[in-house]
Amino acid sequence: MKIEWFGHSCFLVESKGGVRIVTDPYEPGSYNGAVGYSDIGVKSDIVTVSHKHFDHNYIQAVPGAEVADNPEEYKIKGVEIRGIASFHDDSRGSKRGNNIIFVFSLEGMKIAHLGDLGHIPEEISFLKGLDVVFIPVGGVFTLDAGKAGQLVNLIKPKIVIPMHFKTEKLKFDIDGVDKFLKGKAGVKNLESSALTVDEDSLPEETEIWVLTPSR
Repeated sequence: MKIEWFGHSCFLVESKGGVRIVTDPYEPGSYNGAVGYSDIGVKSDIVTVSHKHFDHNYIQAVPGAEVADNPEEYKIKGVEIRGIASFHDDSRGSKRGNNIIFVFSLEGMKIAHLGDLGHIPEEISFLKGLDVVFIPVGGVFTLDAGKAGQLVNLIKPKIVIPMHFKTEKLKFDIDGVDKFLKGKAGVKNLESSALTVDEDSLPEETEIWVLTPSR
């Protein structure tokens, strides 16, 4: 399985057989230019949308892809995807609305994209046994470094890939990734926008793999 981070919460996940999933596509230049990542510019079979904000729901970037944007179960191109209702804040959505966590299996691995999750879910059994989790860590609009760390400790995934944090191209007033990484073991700065992983290469203990945005 290949994973590429375009930036923000947008990833391309591609199976060995060529099935391509894009998560939370952003609109370049949205929010008065705060989203400075460039055009996504890829073809995809599936696009998941965690919520209807401009930096997460720009499905025009992946024309022709089947859209998963509700908390329900999907089967697209042989990929089973489960959308789980959650919240964009720690007040049951009263501040920023709803969020959808997407869990899917690819190449025998269980993957979760947490979208703009803003709280630690009361029920987390569906996040147990994860091989890869994409988790927001920047705070303000999502989990902050502390709560993201708490959730990781609760679910103990094999690979943690941070997202939704401040970078040179993202001008939101949120934290960078360093606050989340501070004091943690198993951190790997890959200095790349992409990685390839299979069941045999998964670490035995939780590791944090930090990518560089490709856009």
